[in-house]
Amino acid sequence: MNHLKAGKFTGFIFYMIILLFIVIQSYPVIWVVMSSFKSAEDIAGSAPYAFPASLYLGNYAKALFSSKLVKYFLNSTVVAIFTLIGIIVLGAPSAYAISKIKFKQNEKLLTFFLIGMMVPIFSCLIPMFQIYNDLGLRNTYLSLILPQVGFGLPMCIYLYTGFMRFVPDELMEAAAIDGAGHWTKFLKIMMPIAKNSTVTIIIYNFVSIWNEFTYANTFMTKDTMKTLPIGLNDFVGEMGRRDWGATFASIVIAILPTMIIYFILNRQVMEGMAAGAVKS
Repeated sequence: MNHLKAGKFTGFIFYMIILLFIVIQSYPVIWVVMSSFKSAEDIAGSAPYAFPASLYLGNYAKALFSSKLVKYFLNSTVVAIFTLIGIIVLGAPSAYAISKIKFKQNEKLLTFFLIGMMVPIFSCLIPMFQIYNDLGLRNTYLSLILPQVGFGLPMCIYLYTGFMRFVPDELMEAAAIDGAGHWTKFLKIMMPIAKNSTVTIIIYNFVSIWNEFTYANTFMTKDTMKTLPIGLNDFVGEMGRRDWGATFASIVIAILPTMIIYFILNRQVMEGMAAGAVKS
């Protein structure tokens, strides 16, 4: 009985710690969402944790129609889509070649790609700035897409390789007997099987791409090319005064795509992490 009581008490403490962790992690998001519906007077006169006195939509109207937020949103969307396409198109065939095409240097090639995970992005900023300046690529989508594809490939290849190595070779051999080449086996067999790993890679990279600040702040100087993280500074006025209501509304709009995509694809993400990262 004592062991049973001790087990229940330990379980209770564990769940309380988890609940506390959830509250601490979710409170900033809830606070931003509540504040986005407060008027300027409500923000100044009420406690930060208080609910809005009424649902004030003026902040969202100001963010969407009185600023360039829509343009920044489109810029972030274009960069995210083409960066993800680049990562998948380059990473998936590379992982297939490393895991299923037998050649002497496949392990060394994988190690070469994984070394890229240890390279800090800040060490490459000055060389990239000089190269982009010489080639006229500053203030273009490519200046954000190319480095993020490069730094996103190591993790992409790592997850894909970890999954593809556990796909039975007999499946590939049976397809080869039927006359399928490597591209056919890759496109018709491997990629459909690796759907969960693909979703995991998309979500993992989308979050960092959508919230990317360093490259956008370095390579984008024109207002028309700014992305969302940089564009939020538009709500800072004279003497550093900030329109907090519009800022909170812009933040909510900025985080919505990430939240929606993650909640829709949450199951595939968990399965993909288990299939790729754990088995590797």
